[in-house]
Amino acid sequence: IWRNGNLTPSKFRLELFRFLRDNIPLLHACIWTWSRLSSAPGRFEILNATSPSQNDQAMQVLEDLAQRIYPFQYHKMGGLESFLPLFFSSLYTDGAFAGFVILTPDMSGIERFYPIDPSYISAGDMDGHDGLFLETEKGPVKLDGDDFYYFGLNNDIKQGLGKSILSSVPFVSYIEQQLIDDMRRTAHNAGYHRLHVKITPPEKLSGESDEAYVNRVNEYFDDTVAMIRDCEPEDNPVTWDNVKVEYIGPSGAAASGNAWFLSHRAMIEEICAGTNLSPFMLGFSYGTTHNWAQFKFDLVMRQVISVQRQTSRFLEWLGNIELSIKGFGCRCRYHFDNTLSYLASDRAEIEKTRVDNIIKLHSAGLVTREKAEEAVARLI
Repeated sequence: IWRNGNLTPSKFRLELFRFLRDNIPLLHACIWTWSRLSSAPGRFEILNATSPSQNDQAMQVLEDLAQRIYPFQYHKMGGLESFLPLFFSSLYTDGAFAGFVILTPDMSGIERFYPIDPSYISAGDMDGHDGLFLETEKGPVKLDGDDFYYFGLNNDIKQGLGKSILSSVPFVSYIEQQLIDDMRRTAHNAGYHRLHVKITPPEKLSGESDEAYVNRVNEYFDDTVAMIRDCEPEDNPVTWDNVKVEYIGPSGAAASGNAWFLSHRAMIEEICAGTNLSPFMLGFSYGTTHNWAQFKFDLVMRQVISVQRQTSRFLEWLGNIELSIKGFGCRCRYHFDNTLSYLASDRAEIEKTRVDNIIKLHSAGLVTREKAEEAVARLI
């Protein structure tokens, strides 16, 4: 979008974040990891249903909605499982997700959710109206309809438009890419290691003419060159001790390579810190212990859950609109399921310990049977 002949800061910033995501492998891995961790399976739950029959009918309505919510109808596999990665990718890259609910032509329900580019949305006071505005070719349009939804990530008190998780890494990512380019230039300059064969000319024999000596030296040189050239990979050259075979390569290659590795590692860790991830979650192995990796993964999952809770409000907003249009008096709630198979044994052990504690408390007479049954029910 252009304003007064110039690209707006918001548009330029978001285009930069998208460029970094699409062209720098490390940042692409960050967005991919956050998006896929957040896009866990989930389910709707009906609240205040008057009967089991109404509950089943309302659940079927929401399941049908989940199948057609994806905005790009030409994707046959489109559904909520395709919509959530799109949602979270935009949320983490742009710092926001926005769009409109599109109803069916006969107004009998939601046809789909149509997302719009957050870079065209601005906030502020315009012509005496405060709120969000959509920049169009005909000028700004105020976004105040009930069919519009805006979700900003990591808001601040200035505007509340949200911030990308990449907002703190452009400068560091530039240094990281510069290091990679430096490595490319250095490797290209050094090339491959080569063999340098040094032949010490034999001494001139007594009474040997100059011409005979030159011919003998040249023949010996040619024979040695032919022997080295025809040496198979599994063969070893055998010569007199007046022939030396050495490598030609950059001096101190190991030391310079190690220095480059440490510098590049420092930049990777800076980028990971800026995106709230650890290197091991992006495929880098820096000797992380199992306990530290588990602690960091648990920390990341807590952050994922906090974003999922906000996302649940968005999905519930869509579901409640659909239920209301269909004539249901009940409401819905959405739950993400972050269950991971390789943590099942740990969770089972924790739940077993909790059940044992409840049984012990009941056996000791410290809690009533009713309280014990309620505590067990909460664990199921």
